[in-house]
Amino acid sequence: MHRDIPLSVLDLATVSDGLTSAQALADTTTYARRADELGYRRFWVAEHHNMPTVASTNPPVLMAHLAAVTERIKLGSGGVMLPNHAPLVVAEQFAMLEALHPGRIDLGIGRAPGTDGATAAALRRSPDALGAEDFPQNLIDVMGLLGDERAERGLWNRFSATPLATSSPEIVLLGSSGFSAQLAGMLGLPFAFAHHFDMGGTTSAVQIYQRHFQPSAVLDRPYTIVSASVLAAEDHDHAQWLANPGQLRRYGMRTGRLFPLYRPQDAARHPEIDAANGVPSYRIVGTPDEVVDGLRQLAAATDAAELMLHTATYDVADRVRSLELIAAHWPALAGATS
Repeated sequence: MHRDIPLSVLDLATVSDGLTSAQALADTTTYARRADELGYRRFWVAEHHNMPTVASTNPPVLMAHLAAVTERIKLGSGGVMLPNHAPLVVAEQFAMLEALHPGRIDLGIGRAPGTDGATAAALRRSPDALGAEDFPQNLIDVMGLLGDERAERGLWNRFSATPLATSSPEIVLLGSSGFSAQLAGMLGLPFAFAHHFDMGGTTSAVQIYQRHFQPSAVLDRPYTIVSASVLAAEDHDHAQWLANPGQLRRYGMRTGRLFPLYRPQDAARHPEIDAANGVPSYRIVGTPDEVVDGLRQLAAATDAAELMLHTATYDVADRVRSLELIAAHWPALAGATS
């Protein structure tokens, strides 16, 4: 594996225990600015709805804000959950973002709802629209509206996302299954796999993507982005302590509960912390050397062209410090601002 593959960042604007949505979004802004200064390639924000601990409900709005306060890092959606939205609306939003910030906008597209069934029905304005059967055609329509026409006819024949576009956002298909991997390969799109979900299947999905890949006007060979849950600190035990809130929150999700993102001291004395840490996980936590070694192993095992880091802990200062420590030990970033 080439050691200098790019690193990027995924953020959910998580509302830490006792804080507010405003503070979570301010922390995301701080986090994005530092990632920009350190030379990370992308900063993606997620789409989740009606969740008490996630403030990132509307990626295009948050991306516009972050693009205005950063200088060179690419801003993206990780991702826009396309079944929740009309293809023309998505295309218009991202065409406008691209016009405002040429060459810096990514449109990561997923097919999951990013919420529960009732909220998805409210978003889609009908309980009969909860499936994703139209996803491939909707994806083709968004691509065509943004200049990548893959069929003779589609929405682009009648509608325009923006007049006189001079550039287009980069479209990346997101997934955690073989379906999205196969579709990304067939369309010749970059593919981002949600390895940080801790659900397994990463290597299999990447192989499906590579096996079905067909060169396209936007990509001549496979390009895989693999996300990872990571946290680096100067000391191994301290890193594990800082990672407890994120691991406890993940454990809660797996057992049907939504724990807050606790302070590390509160997570450490939570009655279920041992059970949470006993669940097998792909997270990479430790000293900078340990984390970098883990990232290199992940990249080698998945043939990743790029890794995207997600860090879950209470304080934004600890998330920022983790980015700094990793950057200082990663060849492609080590020469950036310290």
